[in-house]
Amino acid sequence: MLDVNLLGKYLTVALASTLKYLGGTFTGFALGLHWIETALCSTIGMMFTIMLINYAGTPIRELLSRVRKDRPRKFTWFNRLAVKVWRIFGTKGIAFLTPALFTPPLGAALLVAFRAPRAGGFFWMLVSGLVWGVVFTLLVYRLDVVRTWFR
Repeated sequence: MLDVNLLGKYLTVALASTLKYLGGTFTGFALGLHWIETALCSTIGMMFTIMLINYAGTPIRELLSRVRKDRPRKFTWFNRLAVKVWRIFGTKGIAFLTPALFTPPLGAALLVAFRAPRAGGFFWMLVSGLVWGVVFTLLVYRLDVVRTWFR
């Protein structure tokens, strides 16, 4: 039998992870989910954002380039960091840093901006999401500091 309450918790964790990956981890902890459930739901939420932006990213980029009045600044510290990561590590580097440093929408936008192949981007984002999901979730679930926040 499908437990609607549990499904709602899963969707809440996935939704929290669509914008900031660590948000899903804290949400799962606050909702009392098992750490494996939290890690998987966080990854599902991240992958939803990755797929959405990957398929809608090119039309959005073209629309913004037509609507934008001023050209965007090219040499910001963040752009330099993204280009450096892209040149050194490619798709794998962007995917690896997306949950930890970038946000899922930003990581997906970077892959679209660098015109990375979709299949490779999806695969490495999934691997990265699963690895970081386990790391973040175990850290949050095992740290006493976090436990005292939610009591």
